[in-house]
Amino acid sequence: MTDSEAEGRGTVVMYSTAWCGYCLRLKAQMHREGIPYTVIDIEADADAARFVAEHNGGNHTVPTVLFPDGSVLTNPPIGAVRARMHG
Repeated sequence: MTDSEAEGRGTVVMYSTAWCGYCLRLKAQMHREGIPYTVIDIEADADAARFVAEHNGGNHTVPTVLFPDGSVLTNPPIGAVRARMHG
């Protein structure tokens, strides 16, 4: 998913893996807060893995979150996600 696709959807895009505990926690928190999100597994999507590496100094650090405005945060607390989504 490109930055412009995320902007058009108005949702958070979380780059994740199936085994990531931090990702599971953030997904549950966003669900509880009513923040719309899409999850992309970087182990199943090479383009997503490249996107994550580009934004994390070459590392595949998850969760990496792409916001509708095109900004990116790595392993953000729910308060930071809420602030970005609700301005």
